[in-house]
Amino acid sequence: MTTTNDASLRADRGLSRRHVLQVAGLEALGLTLGSWLSSAEARAAAPPDPAAIAPLNRFPRMVQNYFVDRVRRAEKACLDRQAALKTKADAEAYVRSVQQRIRESFGPLPEKTPLNPRITGVVERDAYKIAKLIFESRPEFLVTANLYVPKGRKFPLPGVVGTCGHSTNGKCAEAYQSFAQGLARMGYVVLIYDPIGQGERLQYPDENLKSRIGVGVREHLHAGNQQFLVGEFLGTWRAWDGIRALDYLLTREEVDPKHLGVTGNSGGGTMTTWLCGVELRWTMAAPSCFVTTFRRNMENELPADTEQCPPRALALGLDHADFLAAQAPKPVIILAKERDYFDVRGSEEALARLKRLYSLLGAEENIALSVGPTHHGYSQENREAMYRWFNRATGVSDAQTEPELVIEDDETLWCTPKGQVVELESRPVFSFTKAKSEALAKKRPALAGDALVQAVSETLKLPPREGLPPYRILRAIRSRKYPKPHFVTYAVETEPGLHALVYRLMDERHYSRPPRGYDRAVLYVAHQSADAELRDEPLVGELLEAEPDSAFFTCDVRGIGESRPNTCGQDTFLSAYGNDFFYAIHALMLDYPYVGQKTHDVLRVLDWLVGCGHKEVHLAAKGWGAIPATFAALTSGAVVQVTLKNALTSYADVAQSEDYHWPLSTLLPNELERFDLPECYRVLEAKKLRQIEPWGPAAEAGPG
Repeated sequence: MTTTNDASLRADRGLSRRHVLQVAGLEALGLTLGSWLSSAEARAAAPPDPAAIAPLNRFPRMVQNYFVDRVRRAEKACLDRQAALKTKADAEAYVRSVQQRIRESFGPLPEKTPLNPRITGVVERDAYKIAKLIFESRPEFLVTANLYVPKGRKFPLPGVVGTCGHSTNGKCAEAYQSFAQGLARMGYVVLIYDPIGQGERLQYPDENLKSRIGVGVREHLHAGNQQFLVGEFLGTWRAWDGIRALDYLLTREEVDPKHLGVTGNSGGGTMTTWLCGVELRWTMAAPSCFVTTFRRNMENELPADTEQCPPRALALGLDHADFLAAQAPKPVIILAKERDYFDVRGSEEALARLKRLYSLLGAEENIALSVGPTHHGYSQENREAMYRWFNRATGVSDAQTEPELVIEDDETLWCTPKGQVVELESRPVFSFTKAKSEALAKKRPALAGDALVQAVSETLKLPPREGLPPYRILRAIRSRKYPKPHFVTYAVETEPGLHALVYRLMDERHYSRPPRGYDRAVLYVAHQSADAELRDEPLVGELLEAEPDSAFFTCDVRGIGESRPNTCGQDTFLSAYGNDFFYAIHALMLDYPYVGQKTHDVLRVLDWLVGCGHKEVHLAAKGWGAIPATFAALTSGAVVQVTLKNALTSYADVAQSEDYHWPLSTLLPNELERFDLPECYRVLEAKKLRQIEPWGPAAEAGPG
């Protein structure tokens, strides 16, 4: 989302990082950029451009450290549970337990509806043929797939479902053609299908049948983030495609139901792993370039797609290895790479956990790890490790190396006339999300009063609040060009290791605790940075002018402004796949929504203000900050007045829009199952709610 704050939030504007830090250090001494570079006369004539002031960001690692700690604690609980296993019966009970917890994470699977399969063409080759297949994993939701059937063999033969990673051309990518064809040449019937948002299954095609969102990751994020509002998970949708692919494979007389494998790489390695957890008909599996641990991904600041982060997985005590444990004691090989960004140390840790489980089950030889020497990808050494593993399990071939392959052109393997299911009127994912949002609205009871407050608190997963939060007083910084000449920064501890950064604006210099003697306070919750918005947000000036006798505070909740993370690569905050998304998606795995965390920050700051002697608070907020402010105002008795600028019109508007620009960090999972924002706004009318220029799903002025 582009905002008027973006220039000030990226305020280095041509300066090196070293120079920016120098400027910030000079300002901490009360000097300006002009005093450093220019004469006294020039300083007097031309004060610094506010947009050129380096943004304050004194806690860039705070959120990362918090999440690392939470994920480590979740992993320890998981390891403690595994360490308690002593007998075969314990191991069998553990396998049943992970199967149940995976079902809780992925939610109920949909009803199996007719596949309505059709073959649109057949490619004849020397040792196999390729049927070009289309089936419906859900009604009117088309899946394109290639079915590789060996020639000159005695049927039935082992069957394998192939899942694709993040390739633009899906099943047509060379690595994925290679393993499908290699298996077929060895005597396997292979069905490899296009993932959602890739190959022939773009969900957001333009008039030229190209993705206007971005193939793969971008489409996954855009469709998947929106789904959380209605209680759906893109990982379940993608796994369901794989389950229905297996259903189709089992309709083929060429397939032996006693030997059913699944394999894939990267995003396909993810799906192979998840499919091991949600579908128990497999007899062997080989996930490539995915399996590590959630802790390694968090510590290494490695973002993962929406579908790679199952809801509540960490809270339920699940890790990557547990999805493979659901298959125990069946044969599973983890395929990893020495130079992969998926940390091979985590792959080794996953193997060690599974080895112990398999040993208790008397099948230690059925779990293995193969580490290739090269970079991420389903390269030949990984494919050959998979071939050997499957051959060992089935006895269909004694081949140890990959046979000679012939890679087809994409068009040869297309199942549709021009390479996209939209030509055949396949329903896009977002149309299902819209329909579910509309259905939920019709059956959702209207909530108000205590019932609404309870529903909001439960959905936010708000932790208990006891006593007054401790706080720190940070070293004074001057020359920020705020509407008042002086300010003090307070770091209010909202949870152990986490602080909301609060500024108190004043006319006189002040270094200590907030001045007493003010019954009323105004608290402004920032959109993206209180520091920047104090210089360029008109609402701040309006509030100061309207309430000259009130104490004036601003607030950066976690992950905003002064605690904006510097993780996951250089300046990724506003990227769809950046650090703001990274923490929001991990918050869902921890079953503590990021919106709930930010709301808790606002509530603790309100507690702190009451502790400072303020008897009533006018709570104001803008944009992203308006969401936690809304929920905090609803649940806090200290708030007597509310002003929201650019607040989201409703979550239903986001869920029902093909195009939206609110990030995952602002979306509240499962919210539309119980209530929506307009109900909160109606209750806040009793607190003199004033709405200014609400934003619709595109984060611009929406219906009033």
